[in-house]
Amino acid sequence: MSLPPIVSREDWLTARKQLLAEEKEFTRARDALSAKRRELPMVKVDKQYVFEGENGEASLLDLFEGRRQLIVYHFMWLFDAGEGCPSCSFLVDNMGHLSHLYARNTSLAVVTRGPLAETLAFRKRMGWTVPWFSSFGSDFNYDFHVTLDPANGATEYNFKQDDSGWSGEVPGVSVFLRDSDEVFHTYSSYARGGDILLNTYNYLDLTPYGRQESFEKSPEGWPQDPFMSWVRHHDKYEVTA
Repeated sequence: MSLPPIVSREDWLTARKQLLAEEKEFTRARDALSAKRRELPMVKVDKQYVFEGENGEASLLDLFEGRRQLIVYHFMWLFDAGEGCPSCSFLVDNMGHLSHLYARNTSLAVVTRGPLAETLAFRKRMGWTVPWFSSFGSDFNYDFHVTLDPANGATEYNFKQDDSGWSGEVPGVSVFLRDSDEVFHTYSSYARGGDILLNTYNYLDLTPYGRQESFEKSPEGWPQDPFMSWVRHHDKYEVTA
């Protein structure tokens, strides 16, 4: 396996400073893009959605837990396997301590179409404590374009279904703002739009081998696998801790 070139400390510092200039440019571009995201218009949510949670039925307003902002992660459920999608589980593993979001008046909830009891058992197996709800039986997944069933007209985003095990669903994030008892939809992203939430990837992006996935530009001979093909539930890796 080839390795990065070996140079003197002085040559390394020159190359590092050149990259640093590009990193700073990227940071400024990301800040500008985030500003544009905050300036997006919003849509009032008039439909009454009913979710199932640990404490019974809940409305979309209830998911705010009294805070002004709400981030919903749309979690794909593999009905045939009776467990969560490995890539969605990968993302939930990367969720930090929610107290930091709460300090910014923002709640976070995971919503899945899986049956509540089955999905709560899976959450317990994974060791997660994030607020968890089932949208099974409601239009929520269809209305926010994370369940793509042509029979329900959910074809707007035209995601290609392949052998990824998505079972007619796509991963996604939706953001809502509350004004008194009125709820507004402000943002959604899908598929690789969730990259920014995957801190494991952000850490790997700092390393020479990167994510070790085939879409990356890497020297010949460096480790690479198809996109996310290596991801497992964290209790299924054949590695020692």
